[in-house]
Amino acid sequence: MADLETTFDERADVRLDDGDHERFAHYVPKADITRSAVTGQPVIALCGKKWVPCRDPERFPVCPECKEIYEARRAAGW
Repeated sequence: MADLETTFDERADVRLDDGDHERFAHYVPKADITRSAVTGQPVIALCGKKWVPCRDPERFPVCPECKEIYEARRAAGW
């Protein structure tokens, strides 16, 4: 009889958003993108979308909600 081994997945249970995050490139602070690349933890975009980036954002249109928030912050001097 073969030896069986049980392993446990001890990662945090992270619920990612469903929806359009696959269709748009979102605005996220650069430091968060770097952290996500190193740790695999999800990021949160300006619009509130939460996901683990893994695709080239240059291939997608910018999220209209992120763009609106970014432009409003920029106009306010943030």
